[in-house]
Amino acid sequence: MFDLLSGGLLGSLFGGLFRLAPEILKFFDKKNERNHELNMFTLQTDLEKMRGTFRMEEKYVEHSTEQLRSIQEAFKEQSATATASYKWVAALSALVRPGITYCLFGLYMAVKVTAIIYTINSGAPWRDVMTANWTADDFGMLNMLLTFWFLGRSIEKYQK
Repeated sequence: MFDLLSGGLLGSLFGGLFRLAPEILKFFDKKNERNHELNMFTLQTDLEKMRGTFRMEEKYVEHSTEQLRSIQEAFKEQSATATASYKWVAALSALVRPGITYCLFGLYMAVKVTAIIYTINSGAPWRDVMTANWTADDFGMLNMLLTFWFLGRSIEKYQK
């Protein structure tokens, strides 16, 4: 009887465990499957973000390219108009950009010189005045002018 009880009890116990084992394995498998799906969703979301960023950059480049093409067409049109017209019209047309640059630069320098003279006459030391008068904006403007007139012309020569 003891053998029957222990054999039946052990058999029932092991039988129950073996029937429960696949359910436990399915639970862990589902958990791993959910983690895998979550990781895949995260990767897919990151990929879509990168695609969106790439599309925006692509649109920006297309827009910039279109702007450059329209500027190039405007220069070609201006050149054709200037060559087709009288010589004095072409000369006047060629002086517009430099003339505007000289006028604006002259006004800029007049304002700067006036500010320097005014602050020096008010008793400020000239070193402090010169240091405070030359800012990052001034450097940016000078850099812009030099780039426009010297670097821009060099690029135009090589594009022709």
